[in-house]
Amino acid sequence: MAVMNIVKYPEKSLSQPSTPVDAIDDEVRTLIKDMGETMFHDEGVGLAAPQVGINKRVLVYDAHATDPEKGNEDQEIIALINPEIIAKSEETFISENEGCLSVVDFRSDVKRHTRVTVRALNLEGKKLEFDADGLLAVIMQHEIDHLDGTLFIDRISALKRSMYRKKRLKQLKKD
Repeated sequence: MAVMNIVKYPEKSLSQPSTPVDAIDDEVRTLIKDMGETMFHDEGVGLAAPQVGINKRVLVYDAHATDPEKGNEDQEIIALINPEIIAKSEETFISENEGCLSVVDFRSDVKRHTRVTVRALNLEGKKLEFDADGLLAVIMQHEIDHLDGTLFIDRISALKRSMYRKKRLKQLKKD
């Protein structure tokens, strides 16, 4: 297993839709393990393949992210292959202070659906369908957005997004 480099905004590949996974082979299994290690290394709760430079419809998330009692020793990932949101609640809420490993040094409030229904394959290729609410609903919407080429900053006001872009480009010039 290996910690992978996380692709950072404004990398163009983050805005490109990902392609479906045709076969769950050793390459995909290794990708999932490495993504899990990377996510925990960078203290995230979810990670999509485009964030590590691979535009495939694969995401991982912390199996214990919604458990406030979780400890650092409880590192377990759940992998979803070819996930899609098939239903969304009409009710929405503001996900406060949302952040992203690919959008450095920025957090913002984002309007999200209260509940979503997700369909995907698990690591064994078995079809899954489940409802998510609360933090899990936010994680699903955020990570599946990545697979569709959308960042959370695409869901905030144009003014806030423009201010962040200017700040980020200035930061990159310094580096």
